[in-house]
Parts: sequence; structure tokens; C-alpha cells
Amino acid sequence: MLKLSDIFRSYGKTYLNKYSGNILPSHKKAIIDISLCRTPAMGGRVYQCKKCSRYHYSYHSCGNRNCNNCQNDKADEWLQNNNNLLLPVNYFMITFTLPEDLRHAARGNQKLFYNLLFKCSAESIESFSSNSKFIGGKTGYLGVLHTWSRKLDYHPHVHYIVTGGGLSIKEDKWIDSGSKFLFPVRALSVVFKAKFRDELRKLNPVVFSQIPPGAWKRKWVINSIAVGNGFHAMKYLAQYVFRVAIGNNRILKHQDGFVTFKYKDSKTKIWKVMKLNTEEFIRRFLQHVLPPRLLLKFGTSACLHQKTEAF
Repeated sequence: MLKLSDIFRSYGKTYLNKYSGNILPSHKKAIIDISLCRTPAMGGRVYQCKKCSRYHYSYHSCGNRNCNNCQNDKADEWLQNNNNLLLPVNYFMITFTLPEDLRHAARGNQKLFYNLLFKCSAESIESFSSNSKFIGGKTGYLGVLHTWSRKLDYHPHVHYIVTGGGLSIKEDKWIDSGSKFLFPVRALSVVFKAKFRDELRKLNPVVFSQIPPGAWKRKWVINSIAVGNGFHAMKYLAQYVFRVAIGNNRILKHQDGFVTFKYKDSKTKIWKVMKLNTEEFIRRFLQHVLPPRLLLKFGTSACLHQKTEAF
């Protein structure tokens, strides 16, 4: 099977020689680590078979967060740990998407925008949950950042698993929201947009001035669906906590300077094939390498777990 590491080994040095003065240190590290993953350069262990007396070599993994050779076991562990946080209540999945008009600025200011994406979306959820029209209490939620589309385009959004109800303000009873409806997404999107606009203007007026004015007039997309007891939704999120932008099983060919990979069309659900030159393929992949030490957490309460994570 052709692997992402094969592509980085064959073209990584060329890419670094061409762009090393213009790419982030985290991107350079990702190229180098993935190129060396499970090779003699990483060192390893030697095992001897007792039956045949042959020696077998097992090279170490690079451990880089963005290497698709190193993440499966971590995803299973994360799922097991976070499934223990689920309460015996109904859950909803709410997705907040950063509009296209803001993505160019977000790509160049990732820590700023990812922090705001989490902060403003979490505050919007808390604002609506505290409203007596909907819950009138403290809801629980867990959020995971996702930055890519199936074609590796830059598409930052955050998925939340949210309890269908919450603790009352006095924390003396559980208030159920019902299993079919949580919050009105149109109203939620207006609040989210206003919070994001005001926070960005306050924290970085220079970047705010670079945003097209029309971005604040358009409708922002928020999606909310009922997900039952939350177990399947948690499994869905676990895929993105440790999955990188593309898995080896989707890479079909690397030949004559081009990478061919498959993706499932989000509308038709039909598998399609895309062909990119190697340089563009690597560029698209690297834009999903997160800034180092990007981990955000918002308050917890007894009985309800409230946190957001960027992996």
C-alpha cells in the first residue's frame, strides 16, 4: 500500500528546499518526522523468533500528531475514556463552521481564530442553555476541531456533542430538553457571529480590518442534529481527534509528479478521484497541521463535563 510517508520521503526534501524560508517550523517538523517514520533513522528493536531463530526488525514510529501511521491506538484510547463521560440522557451534535470569507485570515492566524472559534461557540451554547425558553440550566458539551474537507481544502469547523438538557441554576434537578429539538440554529448563528465579530475586533483590530465587511452580513452556518445516547456521535468524533487529513487507504497513486487519491462526495455520497501535483498535495496537507500545544479547555461542573479540545 502506498503511504503518505512514501510521498514525503520522495518529495519532502524538494519541498523544503523550495519553501523552507516561508513555512512554519511545525510544518517542517511534520515533513521530516513523517518522512523518517518507521525507518532505520528512528531506531528500533530486534526480535528473534524462537521457532525459526530469525531476527525481525521493528522500527520506531515518529509519534508526530500529523502522521497517519501513529494514531489508531490513541483514537481507541480516547474513545474509551470519553465514553465514560456520557450521561444517560439524549444528546445533540452541533457544528459551528467558520465562513469562507474568514478562512484566509484564519489560515495565517490559526491560534487566534481557533481560540475564538471555540470560545465564541462555547459561549453561544451556554447562553442558549441558560435561557429558560430552552433549558434554563447548565448543559454539558464536548467539542473537537476539524479543519479539512474531503478534498483536503481548508474548512475549519468544530463539532460539539451537547447534552439534551442540563442542571438547573441551583444544581438541584435535571431539566430535559426533549429528544428532537435543542436550540434554534438561526438564532444561535446570529449570536455566534456577533460574539466572534466583537471578540476579533477587540483582540486584533489589524486582522479584523482585513475581513471583508460582507462577512458580517451573511448568514453563518450552524447545524444541529439529534444523536440519541451519544455513543455513535462520540465514535464519529474519535475519528477526527487523531485522524489526519488523509489516510493511506485513500491514496491511490504517486506517479510522474502527481498524487491521485479518492474522496467521497459529501452530497452524492459517491466515491470520486482527484489528481493533484505533488507540491499542491503537500501544501493542502500541511495547512491542516495545527499550531503546537493548541489545547483549550472551558470550565467543568460536577456531573456535567464541559470542555473543548483542539487536536
